[in-house]
Amino acid sequence: MIYEMRTYRLKTGTVPAYLKLVGEEGIAIQRGHLGNLVGYYATEIGPLNEIVHVWGYRDLADRESRRAALAADPAWTAFLPKIQALIETMESKILRAAPFHP
Repeated sequence: MIYEMRTYRLKTGTVPAYLKLVGEEGIAIQRGHLGNLVGYYATEIGPLNEIVHVWGYRDLADRESRRAALAADPAWTAFLPKIQALIETMESKILRAAPFHP
């Protein structure tokens, strides 16, 4: 199992609008393709205006095929510009669980 941690730095003051858009439209599309949502967070302390979401995959091939299916979905390509306008930077990390991870 691998995990992808995606961190988005949003434009100041846009976290509520971003979460509303994702909650009402985007998350259903993502879950339909990406599957295993581990967590979805907004920062309160430290770097502000950040969104962090974590997705679990069997391996890199599973991630690649799921992300390709998401990118090809017309509903996702129609939705994406709505949140891209709110995002300043994006970062993606692939994490491997430690042997003692639950």
